[in-house]
Amino acid sequence: MATGARRLLRSGPAAGCVPRTAPPLAAGRDVTEAGPEPPEPAEASPGVPVEDELVQEELDRAERNQRRGRLRLFGGLAGAVLIGLVFALILPKIASYRDVWKVVQGLTWWQIATLVLVALANVFTFAPPWMAALPGLRFLRALRVTQASTALSLVAPGGAAVGLAAQFAMLRAWGFKGRPVGLAVMVIGVWNQLTILVLPGVALLLLTAAGGSSSRLDVIALVTLAVTTVVVTGFALALSSAELARRIGDVAARLVARVKGIVRRGTVGWSGETFSRFRAEAIGLVRHRWHVITLATLGNSLSDFLLLMVSLRLLDVSRLQVSVTEAFAAWAVARALGAIPITPGGIGVVELSLTGFLVSFGGPNDRVVAAVLVYRFLQIVPVLVSGLLAGATWRLGGAQRAVDAHPG
Repeated sequence: MATGARRLLRSGPAAGCVPRTAPPLAAGRDVTEAGPEPPEPAEASPGVPVEDELVQEELDRAERNQRRGRLRLFGGLAGAVLIGLVFALILPKIASYRDVWKVVQGLTWWQIATLVLVALANVFTFAPPWMAALPGLRFLRALRVTQASTALSLVAPGGAAVGLAAQFAMLRAWGFKGRPVGLAVMVIGVWNQLTILVLPGVALLLLTAAGGSSSRLDVIALVTLAVTTVVVTGFALALSSAELARRIGDVAARLVARVKGIVRRGTVGWSGETFSRFRAEAIGLVRHRWHVITLATLGNSLSDFLLLMVSLRLLDVSRLQVSVTEAFAAWAVARALGAIPITPGGIGVVELSLTGFLVSFGGPNDRVVAAVLVYRFLQIVPVLVSGLLAGATWRLGGAQRAVDAHPG
């Protein structure tokens, strides 16, 4: 997988990809055309043209992750130890795997078929956010790029950065220009993170309105709500004016540079000027398609919650034991905890936190553990299988002509 990721990162014209340049605008208006064409970065090295610096920073990070020896090894070992502790020691204390297997064996063929259909529907909801953020991208290609990047982020050294590199390489090879691709990557990333951060706060409000509460859930939800407020405020201010975008970008770059200096992870390759250019490009896309991107992102998230609810109900965790509101609160907070990059895909973290919250609400131990494990299996394995297949075959069919993306 590491070799495949490096090939994606280093793909050039011979591999069917467009060279890593900031391409000129086509005859039609491009989604990035919010004014004069942004100037190329002044620090570009001769013979090494540069994409948008925010995306380039992620691509460079993916390459650096391939070279990090001890730190990456230590992080991988720590994650493996945590996963081992959760599945070998902690979950069996909540419910023995023998009892869990008995519960799973009680599923009928139509219940299994229902779970599989819901899992497939969840996979299909990965494509619409990309189709909304990158007009001209068809459903099957959007599905392939999301599945391949997600699978690579789970199994390849470098994690999410390698998945991002895969997205960039695949879309450029299919004829999409670098700047719209970089913009789509950024907007989808922001919308996904906002969804992850907002939903625990929504869950807390719903849980409070329903008359329930959990001190641990309340604390985590309030923290994510505070982070969401800061992120949304910063994002809104950054889009409100070029000068504010430049200032916020400079402050963010200094903060990130200090953190990187502390952990000795290199320098920051972007600045406030980068944020200002991103604002000019993002405003057109966000103004015209924010509602479509929001609905598509919410649909993707809620289809995942539907998979959990179907797993709970088919494995006989009744609404009297765990209500829909309680399940939603547990899912939203566990999802936020799983987004912390401790283990690939939050494996171990999500299972433990989700099980703990559902049991604390009154779910039977064995049935809750069974439902959570079935949910996580159907959440991860279909994406992993389809993603690795898409990653191995994405060059089939050749490149298409250059695509102009229009926000309207």
